[in-house]
Amino acid sequence: MRSKLMGKVIIALVAVSVMAFFGCKRESGKKVVVKGSTTVLPITQKAAEIFKEKEDISVSIEGSGSGNGIKALLDGTTDIANASRAMKDKELDAAQKKGLKIKEIVCAFDMIVPVVHPSNGVKNLTLDQMKGIYDGSITNWKQVGGKDENIVVISRDTSSGTYEVWHKLVLKKADVRKDALLQASNGAVVSAVAENPKAIGYIGFGYISESVKPLMVNSIEGTIENGKSGKYPISRKLFMYVNENQYSEEAKSFVDFILSDEGQKIVKEVGYIPL
Repeated sequence: MRSKLMGKVIIALVAVSVMAFFGCKRESGKKVVVKGSTTVLPITQKAAEIFKEKEDISVSIEGSGSGNGIKALLDGTTDIANASRAMKDKELDAAQKKGLKIKEIVCAFDMIVPVVHPSNGVKNLTLDQMKGIYDGSITNWKQVGGKDENIVVISRDTSSGTYEVWHKLVLKKADVRKDALLQASNGAVVSAVAENPKAIGYIGFGYISESVKPLMVNSIEGTIENGKSGKYPISRKLFMYVNENQYSEEAKSFVDFILSDEGQKIVKEVGYIPL
């Protein structure tokens, strides 16, 4: 009986020791939480891998759209909000009402590039033509020099910063056609366009791959040189937002790393335009 009792005591002590060990490990672990734009995602992911090796600080990353990232920052559930568009006045007002001190950090430059299936013969679209395609006044590829086929429109959803910029610069704030197929990420747009010869979509420059064909806009090619000079018509800044009232040393170190020479090399490596 006594031996059984001693066995239970030993098991209990081992269990407590294991819990204490893992508890201490969790508590002492340094971590940064990043949420938001899928456009900024490739930069953050690549930087996080190298940052972890250098500083032994893990970075948890979630790509859920710029609007959701900013919402998480306002709710206090992320250290850094990635965004492919500037914060809106209503978001800044909400932050001010909560007593948050928001800091805007430009981490890179980007271009939004229209893409089609590789079999599509169209090479160039004007801004007016793209507006017509997305507002529904142009519905057939033959209207813009392509085949006699209906155009399948792929768009980002409204929580996306990429959508916000496209809505402003291309659609001129007109409504996107009602039968547009909405996607939650740049990667999803690439997949949808790659699988449909009649489709058109738009993505961040860093997501261009051989599975889709990028189009020129107003006869200007989407290159790093044209993006950096501002010659390309759909260029934009990429942002990281933080709340300075709760800006941890770990989060600041990660942002500083992305802004460093090494971090900006990563920006270029993953296909974006460094500062």
